[in-house]
Amino acid sequence: MHQISDADRAFRAAFESGEWPTDAFDHGAHVRLAYVYLCELPADAACDAITTAIRHYLAHHGLPADKFHVTLTRAWTLAVKHFMEQSPASRSADAFLAAHPRLRDSRIMLTHYSESRLFSAAARTAFVPPDIEPIPCYA
Repeated sequence: MHQISDADRAFRAAFESGEWPTDAFDHGAHVRLAYVYLCELPADAACDAITTAIRHYLAHHGLPADKFHVTLTRAWTLAVKHFMEQSPASRSADAFLAAHPRLRDSRIMLTHYSESRLFSAAARTAFVPPDIEPIPCYA
C-alpha cells in the first residue's frame, strides 16, 4: 500500500490552508497532491477532493477561477493512479515521483490528447475523454 510521509501531510495542510506559495504550485506539486489524495481515497473521490482543494486555493489567493482546468486535473489524477497501480508501494510522494520520472513531464498528456482537444474551452470546464489513447482507469 502506498503511503504518505509527514512532509506530504504538511504539504497537503499548507495547500489546503492556502499557505503553500503560489509560485511553488507547479506541475510537480499538482502530481504530488494527486498522489497524497490517492493514498487515502478512491480515484473518483480523490478527483473530487483535488478539485475542491484547488478551487479553494485559487479563491484564497484571489486567482481567477478559470485557471482551473477540469480535464487536466482529472487526467493527471488518473495517470498518477495508473502508475500507483503498476508499481510497488512507496513510502512518500517524493519516493513515488523519484521512481516515476515520466510523471514530471507535463507534456505526457499529449500522448493521450491532441492539443486542440486538451486545451479547448470545453476541456477546461468539464472532463473531456482522450482522443488519442485512453487513460487507464481504476476503481
